[in-house]
Amino acid sequence: MPSTLADARYWLQRLLGLAHRSAASLRTRGWRATWSRVLVHARPPAAQSRPALYLPAAVPFAPFTLPNSNEPRVSIIIPVYNQAAHTLACLRAIAAHPPQASIEVIVIDDGSSDQTVQWLPQIHGLRYEVRGCNGGFIHACNDGVGRSRGQYVVLLNNDTIPQPGWLDRLLETIEGVANAGLVGSQLLYPDGRLQESGAVLFSDGSAWSYGRFESATDPRYSALRDSHYCSGASVMLSRRLWDELGGLDTRYCPAYYEDADLAMRVRQRGLRVLVQPASQVVHDEGTSHGTDVRSGLKAHQLRNQHTFARHWQAQLASHPAPGSIPGPGLLHQGQAQVLIIDETLPQPDRDSASLRQTHLLQLLSGLGAHVVMLSTSAAAGDAGAAALRRAGVETWPAASIGSLGRWLAEHGKRFDSIMLVRHHLAQASLPLVRKYAPQARILFDTVDLHYLREARGAEVANDPALRSEAARTRKRELAVMAQADITVLVSAAEQAQLRTDAPQVRTALISNLHQPQTRPPGREQRKDIVFVGGFGHPPNTDAVLWLLREIFPLIQPHLPRVQLHLIGQDPPASVMSLAAGMPQVTVHGYVADIAPYMDGCRLAVAPLRFGAGVKGKVNLSMAHGQPVVATSCAAEGMHLQHGHDVLIADDAAGFAAAVIALYNDQVLWQQLAQGGLENIRQHFSLEAARRTVAEVFLP
Repeated sequence: MPSTLADARYWLQRLLGLAHRSAASLRTRGWRATWSRVLVHARPPAAQSRPALYLPAAVPFAPFTLPNSNEPRVSIIIPVYNQAAHTLACLRAIAAHPPQASIEVIVIDDGSSDQTVQWLPQIHGLRYEVRGCNGGFIHACNDGVGRSRGQYVVLLNNDTIPQPGWLDRLLETIEGVANAGLVGSQLLYPDGRLQESGAVLFSDGSAWSYGRFESATDPRYSALRDSHYCSGASVMLSRRLWDELGGLDTRYCPAYYEDADLAMRVRQRGLRVLVQPASQVVHDEGTSHGTDVRSGLKAHQLRNQHTFARHWQAQLASHPAPGSIPGPGLLHQGQAQVLIIDETLPQPDRDSASLRQTHLLQLLSGLGAHVVMLSTSAAAGDAGAAALRRAGVETWPAASIGSLGRWLAEHGKRFDSIMLVRHHLAQASLPLVRKYAPQARILFDTVDLHYLREARGAEVANDPALRSEAARTRKRELAVMAQADITVLVSAAEQAQLRTDAPQVRTALISNLHQPQTRPPGREQRKDIVFVGGFGHPPNTDAVLWLLREIFPLIQPHLPRVQLHLIGQDPPASVMSLAAGMPQVTVHGYVADIAPYMDGCRLAVAPLRFGAGVKGKVNLSMAHGQPVVATSCAAEGMHLQHGHDVLIADDAAGFAAAVIALYNDQVLWQQLAQGGLENIRQHFSLEAARRTVAEVFLP
């Protein structure tokens, strides 16, 4: 039940918005599709669950084989001193789910007297190295790395059970994130609870295991982020950096605080220390040294804290004070914090709006902002969350937030900018955002002007009821713009439209964002024609029906061996029925990897008769060096010129003639391919949008 009047208003606006959209959907999609969408949006969020962990069976020892390369990319260093059963479980886990990267596994034995010395020499592929005398954890690690051959080294405790994919996630992070110096894993207890997702250092040198005993899937702890340090139970860095730093500092012998010191030295070189929660390792904390700091080796923890605090006193002065409760607001207080609220999380393989949003998140992160993505509907569940979290976006699916009002009451004050996506969500959310985040700049992302798209669709259908619905949408959409600080648009044409419809509205242009290919395949390496667009979007269904009924029959006699590929989720029965009688047409539906069609088809078609905004299908093709034949509607607001970077035709005969000419004319094809790539670089690349994004989100 709503806990406040603001919550009640939010839910009332959401329900009213759903009713308005359902009415419009009934007219354009029919009752079956509409009812399906209503049920999805009304679905209650699912509860969070603990991760399913791989734990090898405790069976009697028998020889087995580990992956081993003579030229490893990664060397895994496991220091051991007795605890043979734990070491065996760790090695079995690596053998059961070998990394994709080439590896070597080095167990460096610091004087074991148990079954370690009998079992480990029988494991094929393992480099079992015995030290001359017991020197303690730090000396064993330094010795083990000194014997390694890999480009990267991983320190791994023997009381860990690495989970599938753990090492590959570390490697892709250290190689893919700018200025990454050291990357650590998320550590879990054997029961699935979180032990640590990175660690916090306070100004007195004391430490806090971030997220201890919480859920490993909690959005606060499940995204890539900078960390003060990561426990040495599972960390990766390059061998070159290790050598430059001189390994672990022996002033902390025999153990404790050497991992925190290593992280401080990495950051001292201007490099980042990161925790990658997509890399998960079960850690039986305290197996080797216990957990009682009053006795045994663990007693060195208190002594080494004082040593560490004295050594890094100047750097620690800016760290949180002891007694602070670490949370996202505190840990990211030195960054601009940006919140984006949408109904679902972006899935860039599904639609162009998601691709634009994904690249926007990437841009914001590259500008140094901490980005938070929140979805309000259970429609797509957690889909897309894993990729966002691996990239460092704090991601809150609907199942994680409960009441939006309560979530904003807890988190709202930490944000500098909040962007609300699509007018129906913005209308419902604005009062809550204003109440709980009064300091934030409120941005409204239209995605496209819904009222303009609906009005054009009504004209094509010649439907008075749709005209009335478009007028109601216009009123609601302009009302949201009046309340927002900035309205974000995707095309200059829509900016011009708003200068007439609502001249008082402040706007900013952040269009589709793409990475243009540097060397796309040439004309002779390509064949066939492609259309891309999800069929849940009415303009796409209308376009394909027009294409199949009126345009493609004019193309077939001239290009009899050319196939037409239709790509898009949920093709309706009307499209399937038409295509079934056309041997040259293939309906693929959803395609997970669209690149082969962008790089393999000779040209793309965009026969849209109505719509608004910038058409991602056109941008995407041009970014791949694939020329496009489009209608005026499809080319609107994209700085395109007929004959230079696109061919434009608005009637069936003219559209078919343009396709035939472009398919056969090598000179024209090359001109449009080059012109399209230049158009993307100038107007729709991430670099082109960087300045505007900084001005809008990070003033």
